[in-house]
Amino acid sequence: MNQGLDDEETVDVSECSNCEDFTEHRILRKVNKGEGEDLLIQCVDCNEVQTLHLRPGKAIKITSILSDGAESQTHSIESDDDELISVGDVFDEDGILYRVTRIDDSDTRSKQTLVAREISTLWAVRCDKCKVRLTMTDGEESSSKTIECSPDEVFSCGTIMEIEGVRWRIRALHTGKGRTLRGKRHAVDLRRIYLHPPYNPRDDLRQNRR
Repeated sequence: MNQGLDDEETVDVSECSNCEDFTEHRILRKVNKGEGEDLLIQCVDCNEVQTLHLRPGKAIKITSILSDGAESQTHSIESDDDELISVGDVFDEDGILYRVTRIDDSDTRSKQTLVAREISTLWAVRCDKCKVRLTMTDGEESSSKTIECSPDEVFSCGTIMEIEGVRWRIRALHTGKGRTLRGKRHAVDLRRIYLHPPYNPRDDLRQNRR
């Protein structure tokens, strides 16, 4: 059914084939088409007339690998099938913010940008907070703990950390590529931090014998 519209009603922007740019358009006529609509629009700059077909996107599920520190889980993320998704995009899933780090097409080729319906797998990492696993070793005793911090927080080998009121020295950092005894890493790149007491165990043993 045709609906009469005020001549002043406009679409914010639409691509004009004559101007070869995005310009403001005036809506001349609107026709409902199922759940969508067809708009007869006119460019306010050059008066070119064209029909704009608006259809709601179809909801689909995208297989996604969501990482939070060392933990990764497979989720099905809902999206419109025509939504354009790019590496670096940030989205909310169950109240947690994730940043897209990789998008694969149906041939498992990595893409920077892809329409949702063409994505086979999406990878994303938590970008509001990050979980980091700790292993604290004092002599023969070891314990584990998980902390939350900013993904951009930097941890350096040799520096001192205080865990529940106890001081520890970072002995090693473990990333997905292996363990290092030198350098520094961002929390988002870490799988585990290895901590030792900040003192020399031999010196402590000599003090106990006095």
